[in-house]
Amino acid sequence: MDTQISDNELRYQIALTQIDSIGPSLAKYLLERFGSASAVFNASKKDLLDIEYFGNYRAEKIIRYNNFSAADTEVLFVQQNKITPLFINDAGYPKKLAACSDAPTILYYKGSAPINQARIISIVGTRLPTQYGKWLTSLIVEQLAPYNPLIISGLAYGIDVTAHQTALDCNLQTIGVLAHSLATIYPAAHQHIAKDIIAQGGLLTELSSTARIEKFNFPKRNRIVAGLSDATIVIETETKGGSMITANLAFDYDRQVFACPGKITDKKSSGCLRLIQTHKAAMLDSVATFIDALGWAPITTKPITPKVQQNLTDSEKTILTLLDHQIPVSIDEIYLKSMLPNAVLAGSLLNLELYGLIGALPGKTYLRLLG
Repeated sequence: MDTQISDNELRYQIALTQIDSIGPSLAKYLLERFGSASAVFNASKKDLLDIEYFGNYRAEKIIRYNNFSAADTEVLFVQQNKITPLFINDAGYPKKLAACSDAPTILYYKGSAPINQARIISIVGTRLPTQYGKWLTSLIVEQLAPYNPLIISGLAYGIDVTAHQTALDCNLQTIGVLAHSLATIYPAAHQHIAKDIIAQGGLLTELSSTARIEKFNFPKRNRIVAGLSDATIVIETETKGGSMITANLAFDYDRQVFACPGKITDKKSSGCLRLIQTHKAAMLDSVATFIDALGWAPITTKPITPKVQQNLTDSEKTILTLLDHQIPVSIDEIYLKSMLPNAVLAGSLLNLELYGLIGALPGKTYLRLLG
């Protein structure tokens, strides 16, 4: 963190997550009511009790909280290891995840890839895949590469690490969501690829540096994998396991879920077939099917020719400077920042799209194309 003020606020933010009776939903409500984590801790008992159903037990937990030394230890760990803390009401917190009711109150992120991107895909599956499963994972990521998605997975053995490695090989950004703190890497065999992921993406967790590796944190981690993404692809899985948890969560979050079909006699395809059978996942028979369902157009690398550059109007140049390669910008935001009349704005956007300089995305948002 850059300033003493922000360090101090981070201290309160971390402390809020350490009160076991204050879950994500309640934390969000408290922040909306009081404005900041420090304001929550500085609130009077009367102010806390004025909250309907909050109760004396929770109020006392906040008023009498005295473990700020643990929060200070975490602040120091964050500073020393160049970790970015993302609090639930921060502008940089993952927007797709924030829409989920059980989104973590705080996330710890180490990496360089923007988390709020236009196209984010989770790829999950069994830790013990078949050769076909590993081949299919690589094929899917390779065929997605022209669309430049951010690839999310859980850094586990099998499908997860295959998705990460193929993304790296294809020069795609990839983020590993951990079920443990950033103080360690599990499994230990993935320490090397974890370094590569940090350099070309990032590692993300909700757990503080002092948290131990616990079995129950792995299913909890899966809600982050599901919530970060536009869509989840399940490659191979049995009917029980982490991948099924992720798929069901993604379905509950109203995200698109896709499952790769396999042999009906193959136990490792039984979970995928169950998801398709119960209409919780669409059958992924090709990447083209997936792309069509999401309505993506390829992100081109067509260079902007000098002739096109010279022919751009002032309004088109203004719009182009407002758009980003990674984060989609709504037409309302473009209108407010450009101050262009509606008719001029609409015509300029159309021209830029025809020139291949910008891409239109669902929800009346636009993205500047690479090139």
